[in-house]
Amino acid sequence: MKLVGWISSTLALVDGAFAGPTASPKPECAPVVLVHGIYSSSRDMARMARHLRASGREVFTPDLSPNCGRARIDELAQQLADYTSTRLAGRKFDLVGFSMGGLVSRYYVQRLGGAERVGHFVTLSAPHQGTVLAEVNRLPGVVQMRRTSEFLRDLERDSHRLAKVKFTSFYTPLDLVIVPARSSEMQQARNVSIWAWSHPSMILEKRCIRAVAAVLES
Repeated sequence: MKLVGWISSTLALVDGAFAGPTASPKPECAPVVLVHGIYSSSRDMARMARHLRASGREVFTPDLSPNCGRARIDELAQQLADYTSTRLAGRKFDLVGFSMGGLVSRYYVQRLGGAERVGHFVTLSAPHQGTVLAEVNRLPGVVQMRRTSEFLRDLERDSHRLAKVKFTSFYTPLDLVIVPARSSEMQQARNVSIWAWSHPSMILEKRCIRAVAAVLES
């Protein structure tokens, strides 16, 4: 959403005003790719990107399009694969996906060779088991996020491939977008519940961002 992007960008500017310039990328740290969710863009990830850059990380924030559900999740995952192949050719990296971006990232890891390149894989309020809110929309990418979708059932068949990466799934019990909130849990992941006040809080609240940074540093 444009509002979330505006809030995230504004908070990033405020953070920068108090913290000063970001650090130069540390060569010993893997770069990080941040994947936004539905109805949004890379601007939504601005505050998290700013925090990670301040700690010496090289951060990449692709824009996936169309981002309104008209494109299937597997199509967006191919965009992510093309992006990383071009921008991070031959390099390993960490991958963080928010909301639908978590499913896009998961498909990339499971099906498009991402397991060979990704060190840490982190999702934030991702509908791994679907969400009931997807029932209100018939666009292809949204239908794939229904709890009974063939897409999710098919993806579950080779979810064991996620064991190849360090996988953490964060979610908030107060989520009103991913319903039920525990749909974010995965057997292959370390599932972490954070009492963030809303769905977008997972990428806006500083304590959530710090939690992600801590996992990437572990």
